Amino acid sequence: MEKRELIFLKPVFTHNVWGGNKLRTKFGFNVEGNDIGECWGIAAHPNGDAEVDGGVYGGMKLSELWNEHRELFGNAEGDRFPLLIKLIDAKDDLSIQVHPGNEYAAEHENGSLGKNECWYVLSAEPGSKLVVGHNAKTKEELDAMIDEGRFKELIREVPISKGDFIQIDSGTVHAIKGGIVLMETQQSSDITYRVYDYDRLWNGKKRELHIQKSKDVITVPAPDAGKMVLHEELSIEDVKGCDDKLLVKCPYYEVRRMFVNGTCTGGCGDDYVLMTVVDGEGTIDGHLVHKGSFFIIPSGYGTLTMTGKLNIIASRAF
Repeated sequence: MEKRELIFLKPVFTHNVWGGNKLRTKFGFNVEGNDIGECWGIAAHPNGDAEVDGGVYGGMKLSELWNEHRELFGNAEGDRFPLLIKLIDAKDDLSIQVHPGNEYAAEHENGSLGKNECWYVLSAEPGSKLVVGHNAKTKEELDAMIDEGRFKELIREVPISKGDFIQIDSGTVHAIKGGIVLMETQQSSDITYRVYDYDRLWNGKKRELHIQKSKDVITVPAPDAGKMVLHEELSIEDVKGCDDKLLVKCPYYEVRRMFVNGTCTGGCGDDYVLMTVVDGEGTIDGHLVHKGSFFIIPSGYGTLTMTGKLNIIASRAF
């Protein structure tokens, strides 16, 4: 059998009230505006469908590739591509929000997947914090705090810095705060319930809130946010060859952090793997890659060789 190709992708961008310009100035993406909030790098969602960049399948949308060439994905089952990989630049605070699980989303959001996600922090201004979880002890207390607008009292914040990682299960109150750039691995869903949005305007009006749906899905009590943060202990400079670290394994995905400093050779077996270069530059089997490169190693690809100085986040779907 002829060796399969690596599948490189052209990302899709969104403009957001809280977005900035770092996806252009720090990652080099050719996209205009100072409100660029998200780069959907590996996506096959109706709201953002990345295009294959060159090769045998060049010009195809990832959703088409999933539907028409399932052999590239190990003949995985499912009516849609399961994951969505994005970069987020938060110049300002995102809304206080929560995501539903699969069952609630399927029933209330036209058959959508729920949304479990995780964040790998790429940069953060000194003193940065993330909103993760809440302080309500009971459902009644939660509802009262939301109804009375006691959001400062409600939310929990955790300090974070570059290289930190955190899993955000569905039902977790959360928000990315201004000054943070991160990579998100998530289920392929675009369902977000806003609890609070600082009464700010977008295109001249306030954005919709989803109070009742938020109350329906928020987990009470919330887990300990501090125990959810995984801190990075190494830098690329500490590594010779390759360092592979498991960040999370949950029912929907596995995410690993890979440092390459020099040359690293390995394989992925029968799995397909989603790869995002979040820092550095080098080559993957002769292909030049750099910060902001998104590609998929197809099922059955075999052994590959990575060279250079690279920080790669690798994700597998379950």
